[in-house]
Amino acid sequence: MSFTLNHPWVVFVASFVVMLIAELIGHGLSRRQSDDVESHDTFNVIQGATLTLLGLIIGFSFSMAISRYDQRKNYEEAEANAIGTEYVRLDLLPPEDAVRLRPLLKTYLEQRIRFYETTDRSQLPALAVLKNQSQSALWSGVTAPASQQPNPIQALVVSGMNDVLNSEGYTQAAWWNRIPVAAWLLMGLIALGCNVMVGMGARRLSSRRGLLLVLPLVVSISFMLIADIDSPRGGLIRVNPQNLHALLESLPHG
Repeated sequence: MSFTLNHPWVVFVASFVVMLIAELIGHGLSRRQSDDVESHDTFNVIQGATLTLLGLIIGFSFSMAISRYDQRKNYEEAEANAIGTEYVRLDLLPPEDAVRLRPLLKTYLEQRIRFYETTDRSQLPALAVLKNQSQSALWSGVTAPASQQPNPIQALVVSGMNDVLNSEGYTQAAWWNRIPVAAWLLMGLIALGCNVMVGMGARRLSSRRGLLLVLPLVVSISFMLIADIDSPRGGLIRVNPQNLHALLESLPHG
């Protein structure tokens, strides 16, 4: 299931095929329906209510995906601000410590950019190892001078490094925060029910063959868009680390 949700085109193809089959099954069941006016009116009411519910759930899921995307963007900005602030605060350390820590912080910044830009999930464990090593080196680099000469200025540098490390944790939590699989399953079941009912309402398949494609196509595109926005790496709509890039370009070279 996770593989499917991380690849929006797979979501589109799978949902379109399954919902089209559901419509055809519904069309087959329509032959057993009675043709009296009262049953037809009742069916129209149920069908309209079900389609309305599907529209509301799709809209709600789209809103959930957008809010998570915005959260990832906000944390990218916060991470860039934390790293940039700490880079400046390193001037408060003894000169030899500042000279040693600036390249480490710049390397850490480049690692964070690679985290945002990589689409190959097999590279994530290696990136995590490098990230942990850089964080340990940076933390040791600021706590050692602070323990030797504890004062408010040293505490400010340590606090800034703590913000850098915390911002990475918030970012990771935001990337893990996806639409629950249970919500996808419930949305899919309701979509299947709607397609079955639309198929049951199409009595003459030969004259409405093109119309039977409309609902599966529209719902599949909606599912694909939601999956694209909700997938941090698998979709076309991803968070561009523009703030981290801007910070890297503003730092002195060398």
